[in-house]
Amino acid sequence: MHTPMAAAGRSSGRRTERKKENAMKEEVEKSIEGIRLLLQGHGGDVRLVSVDEETGKIEVELQGACNGCPHAAQTLKMGVEAKLREDVPAVTEVVAV
Repeated sequence: MHTPMAAAGRSSGRRTERKKENAMKEEVEKSIEGIRLLLQGHGGDVRLVSVDEETGKIEVELQGACNGCPHAAQTLKMGVEAKLREDVPAVTEVVAV
């Protein structure tokens, strides 16, 4: 049986999930803004590509001097990922795409 109240309950659940996902994305974006300042000081940059709230996986694109730099893997893991994990505990992994 389909009732307006049941439909409203399902809709409310989806909105809550989106809010939670948006909240994590906002936290990640805020953290990345601080990281970007450091990278830009060295001619590089980072752009957020995606946030998977379920797995905690973050995809970023290294840009500028960071793109192709021999130290990019270190910057990604020891810099970007470490800072994101510190600021957003739900982050489990950061990968460059």
